[in-house]
Amino acid sequence: MDKISDLKEIIISTLDINKAEDIVAIDLKHKSSMADYMIIASGTSSRHIQSLSEQVLQKLKKNGLKNSKIEGKESSEWKLVDGIDLIVHIFHPEKRKFYELEKIWSELIPKEKVII
Repeated sequence: MDKISDLKEIIISTLDINKAEDIVAIDLKHKSSMADYMIIASGTSSRHIQSLSEQVLQKLKKNGLKNSKIEGKESSEWKLVDGIDLIVHIFHPEKRKFYELEKIWSELIPKEKVII
């Protein structure tokens, strides 16, 4: 396994241990140049979402991704943790359903549209 795949498993485990719900990992390697993986999870409250995002950020930094950061700090319904080659979205379930990122990124994308 490569380092990013290992890190993906660490982040999924961290989310699971901290009671995130409906954790999904999407392989973006052949779909986009913005990242190798996207992980999507749900939190049960604004405090839970904040806590999950901080736990993920801590794990990324502990594993050598010092430039990682949390986007959406003002939002109580969504956080994005930018781990460069690994993007983690943590949503309130209603917001997650509204944006449907799993559906968008799980579908096959024609090769011409891969470059973002």
